[in-house]
Amino acid sequence: MRNYEVVYIIHPDLDETAVNAIIEKVQGWITEAGGTIENTELWGKRRMAYIIRKQREGQYVYVQATMPPAFSNELDPNLRLTEPVMRYLIVAK
Repeated sequence: MRNYEVVYIIHPDLDETAVNAIIEKVQGWITEAGGTIENTELWGKRRMAYIIRKQREGQYVYVQATMPPAFSNELDPNLRLTEPVMRYLIVAK
């Protein structure tokens, strides 16, 4: 098991319930793979450095998790194919 930091940016026009549903979905993927969530922080809506999908702002989510190293390769396409997630970054601590 390794420690990871996952940061992803969600579309800014989504309401609070939709954002919480996406956060729970990502947490579910990690726990189903045998990982544990140490910390989840919703940083809120922030201005991005450049325009992504015609949006200037995004809702940032930061997750600290412990998960198997092989699962980071599975989490990558899951986040990529989730439509409201505009950008993401998975980093081993």
